[in-house]
Amino acid sequence: MRESLFDPGCRRCPRLADFREDSARRHPGYHAAPVPAFGDPDPRWLIVGLAPGMHGANRTGRPFTGDHAGILLYETLYAIGAASRAVSESRDDDLRLFGVRVTNAVKCLPPENKPTPAEARECNGFLRAEYVAHASVRVLVALGRIAHDSILDAAGEKRSAFKFGHAAEHRLADGRWLVDSYHCSRYNTQTRRLTAEMFRAVLARARTLAGEES
Repeated sequence: MRESLFDPGCRRCPRLADFREDSARRHPGYHAAPVPAFGDPDPRWLIVGLAPGMHGANRTGRPFTGDHAGILLYETLYAIGAASRAVSESRDDDLRLFGVRVTNAVKCLPPENKPTPAEARECNGFLRAEYVAHASVRVLVALGRIAHDSILDAAGEKRSAFKFGHAAEHRLADGRWLVDSYHCSRYNTQTRRLTAEMFRAVLARARTLAGEES
């Protein structure tokens, strides 16, 4: 696909376009469209999640806003000094991010929170455009394996050369760092596969690698 930062009316993945439009019919007032990135316009580090949640970003129009995963994400960003407040309520609140930007590997709501590999590949051009446009970014944080693979694709790296693992750090060919974390999903936090302490350690480390004050 042609690289562009964002297409608010994208229909390149018919299944995703149909599903998000069905969510708009079932939930009037929802954003129900591709969700753009959010945060510092000139970031030093970029957090990449999976995709919008039905009643989270698909509702609010801002990544990780209004869903369970966003609770831990924004609390942690606030705790390490990268956000102006600990709670992300809506895209119209006064939340600001400092030095960091948040986006998703897939910009549209997928059924059962599971984009297909083909859909992730089709959407990768948007992440690639973000990767290129934000030349100031020194660190990319992957929340989960799909985000990890999508970042590698956007960077033109071979997936086989970089194994996903929580808290793993990878140096990419262009000198940027890829730092992995388990996704801050409800399942991972409730099963304690990911604790608040584990997550904070990863984000604090990423911020340090990016050259931001800890």
